[in-house]
Amino acid sequence: MVKKVNHYDSQYDNFLTNLYQEIRKETYKEDIGQNGWLTADEQDVFISWLSLDSTQNLLDIACGSGGPTLRIADKTGCSVVGIDIHEQGIEAANKQKDSMGLADRASFNIADGSTSLPFENETFDALMCIDAINHLPNRENVFKEWIRVLKPKGRLLFTDPIVVTGILTSEEIEIRASIGYFLFVPEGIDDDLLKKTGFRIIKKEDRTHNMARTARTWKDVRDKRVKDLVNAEGLESFNGQQKFFDICAKLGEEKRLSRFAYLAEKS
Repeated sequence: MVKKVNHYDSQYDNFLTNLYQEIRKETYKEDIGQNGWLTADEQDVFISWLSLDSTQNLLDIACGSGGPTLRIADKTGCSVVGIDIHEQGIEAANKQKDSMGLADRASFNIADGSTSLPFENETFDALMCIDAINHLPNRENVFKEWIRVLKPKGRLLFTDPIVVTGILTSEEIEIRASIGYFLFVPEGIDDDLLKKTGFRIIKKEDRTHNMARTARTWKDVRDKRVKDLVNAEGLESFNGQQKFFDICAKLGEEKRLSRFAYLAEKS
C-alpha cells in the first residue's frame, strides 16, 4: 500500500519562501503562482478561449494560491472570485491580491468546490477549474452546480488530468492518487456528463504534453535541491512527492493517463 503524500500542505506552507519561488521559476520559466500543470503560455491559450473583458466576472474553482486567477484579472480587466479548501492557499491569494493592487476586482474565500456553491443563480459570466475536477466527488452534481451559477451563455473552462487512455497498474494508480482523493475516468465521460447537465461543448483539446513536461521538469528541479527540500518537507514527504512527479510524467509521456481541456457553454 502506497502511503499518502502531503503534497498540497507542503506547497502552500512554503509557497512564499525563496526556495519554492526558485523552484517554480525554474520549472515553469514564468512563475505566475501556479501549483500544478498550468504554464503561463497555456493559460494565455485558455484566456483567449474565455473572451473575458472588464464587464465580466469569473469564478475559479480550486484557485489554490490565486496567482493564475489574478493574472487573468490583470490581463483581461475582469473581476475574479476564487475558492479553495486549503486555508494556506487562500491566505497567499489574499496577500497577492493586495500587493498587485487588485483588491477591488478580486475576492478569495475558503469553500468546498464539491458541495453547493455559496453563490446565487446566474452570478458569473465564466467559470474555470484547472486540474482539480478530479478531486471533486459526484461529477454530475458538480456540473449541475456550475451551470446553476453561470449566466445564460456563460462559459466553462476546465482541465481533467486523470482521463484513462491506456492500461494502468494498481501501483501506478496508487502513486498517482497518493496526494489526495482522485476520480479516474475513461475518455468520453466528461463529454457525456456535460451534455446531460445542459452544457454545449465548444472545444476539447488534448493537453497531456503540458502535464508530462511540467511533471518531469518539476521532479528534476526538485532533485537538485534535495537537502533544502528535505529540511522543509521531511524525507518521507520529499520522497513521496518525487515518486508522484515521476509517475505523472511517465503516464503522460506514454499517453496512458491523459489531460484534456474543455470549453463549454451553458445551453
